[in-house]
Amino acid sequence: MGEAKRRKALGLMPTVHPFEATLDTDGTVTFTRASEDADLREQLLSALRRTQPTGTGWATQYRREYIMAGLPQKLIETREDLEAIAVPPLRRLTGELVFNPDRRALDADTQNVRREYHALENGAYLRVRREEHSVDGLRWGTLPTADMQERLQYLIQHPLAAEEGEVQATYQAEHWQAGRIDIEPDPPAEQLEDLERLVRMWHGVTPEDWADSHAQALEVAGEEADESQVPLARRVRIELRELTPFSLPLSVLSDYGVALDNVAYTIDGETWLSYGEPGEALEDEQGELGELLSQMLDVETVPVTVWADGRVEWEEGTLPEEHAERIRDELLQATGAGNPEAWAAFTGGVLRDMFADEAPHLAEHDALPVPVGMKIDLPADSVSDPEDPAQYFIESEVTFDGQQWRDLYAEDVPEELAALVPPSEPN
Repeated sequence: MGEAKRRKALGLMPTVHPFEATLDTDGTVTFTRASEDADLREQLLSALRRTQPTGTGWATQYRREYIMAGLPQKLIETREDLEAIAVPPLRRLTGELVFNPDRRALDADTQNVRREYHALENGAYLRVRREEHSVDGLRWGTLPTADMQERLQYLIQHPLAAEEGEVQATYQAEHWQAGRIDIEPDPPAEQLEDLERLVRMWHGVTPEDWADSHAQALEVAGEEADESQVPLARRVRIELRELTPFSLPLSVLSDYGVALDNVAYTIDGETWLSYGEPGEALEDEQGELGELLSQMLDVETVPVTVWADGRVEWEEGTLPEEHAERIRDELLQATGAGNPEAWAAFTGGVLRDMFADEAPHLAEHDALPVPVGMKIDLPADSVSDPEDPAQYFIESEVTFDGQQWRDLYAEDVPEELAALVPPSEPN
């Protein structure tokens, strides 16, 4: 259990540019926490405006999430039923602006990556860790969470979910295990990269995932997979449809509803065999992420302790003196150490994220006990290379009294957090 959590943390590498912002229905952004650097603030502002829906788009997204949380008391049969769901005008987002993330982890596209990360220009990503809603700006709350299978079950039980948008484009992609992808007809240039990434996500990035997704496609079609017969290439049909209120936008091609059907495969590179009647099974791509993160566990790191009052400590000789000031400044900016409000926001986000499975009710608390110190591990490669600054680190332990350290990867929730109970439901 602890190892799985460590892998999760490694896959969602934290960034040094955290933020907290409120948005209204019209898309007006007000930062309550953000970098003091004018260029970074402008990038954040641009990223939020680009990725966060406004007006009817926000209403559609909120109502869909409301339904996927299982909150409606009756079936949604018409658009009038859907529009009867009240939409709060205010959102509060907490997250980070991420530069140079590991693209392989993003291609693995787990549920968290798909829901939290928004691709920006120049390889950057906007990560939204937490989203809260409010009617008056005084009382804030979050929608209940559930795993994706449960969320989808809540969604598809409503008659309106059967509504399909009009087809906007249809493609067939031929994907060779060696990496080549051919798409016909030729898509617009702005769609090509997203379509290729979508195909890789569908078929799997590693050889193991490639074989597993092929076997699943055969099983769905009522055929038995031969583990010794791994295809050299596969074909998949992609439909881009007009979004409907119940459409589930992906992290790529998010302006469309996307449907994929397995078409055919070849074992020898010449003869193509039909998958039969393809089904609509969801892909389980956790294997790719697991293998990737297993490799990442071997990365050499340097332990550093960051204190709430702004002290940053490490063992003498573990960090080159010429890089010490730069690393200290980056860690202070990343963690908010020395600024009580920023430090509390950062550590609260880490604790909610690390113990999301063991104590999901922590997400319902506006404030958590604030650690006085945190031990983190810096990737050794980022320590001495000024072209690759220490943007990412791995949180490992926290202390609430300066004496006893709590392992963030232990199976037990720290007693300082275990004492918290879910907040009472509003009357």
